[in-house]
Amino acid sequence: MFELQVADSIATVTLARPPVNAMNDAWVEGFHALLDQLDAREDWSIFCVRSALRLFCGGADLKQIGANFGRGIEVQASAGSRYQKLFARIEALRQPTIALLKGSALGGGLELALACDLRMASEEAKLGLVEVKLGLMPGAGGTQRLPRAVGMANAMKLILSGEPVTGAQALAMGLVQWAVPAGEFDARAQAVLQQFAAVAPHAAQAAKAAIRAAFDTQRDGYAVETECVKGCLAHPRTQQLVGEFLARSTQ
Repeated sequence: MFELQVADSIATVTLARPPVNAMNDAWVEGFHALLDQLDAREDWSIFCVRSALRLFCGGADLKQIGANFGRGIEVQASAGSRYQKLFARIEALRQPTIALLKGSALGGGLELALACDLRMASEEAKLGLVEVKLGLMPGAGGTQRLPRAVGMANAMKLILSGEPVTGAQALAMGLVQWAVPAGEFDARAQAVLQQFAAVAPHAAQAAKAAIRAAFDTQRDGYAVETECVKGCLAHPRTQQLVGEFLARSTQ
């Protein structure tokens, strides 16, 4: 169902549940278990999620949805709550997170990607929240995260029509940060991951915390920024890097 690899400071979760990486209760529990493993490790500074299959993720398992009909609304809705909690946990990771969408991400699959800080897609991949076509709606955070990513009007267009967009179109609206040809995807993804892994982890985590505070109406973002800067200034690695830079500049 999943593969976890940690190498060169990059923690990679690979989705592997044929045929379309459909999400169900066991899938949620398995993903939480992987995050528990990562919580106990300190050898990674970047998190990415990708797929071993042609698709990134086709969304919620319709067999589970169908089986829950007749069991009551609360039972049916509880599955969405479990997805929300998992994706909120991913969103709350201190480390930068990247979703690699070489294949299509639909419904809950795109909601998973939206829980990550950044997204890379192949130009040909189909990305969309298609639930309205089945009389449903996004229930794993998509109605909240998509407007923050692309604006309210674009979110309305995508969600209310149920029509997916290509990776190239997604780049134009800010849904993804990179769109590359499928044949170049793996090499480009690795280069991007290495670029992010090369920076000082404590600084990246501090900057992420400050950026997120800009969207939290309950917090003073400027105050958070100041505290994060203080943390960087006090960190031994910062002092080492600044010292090395000054030494080079005076040579």
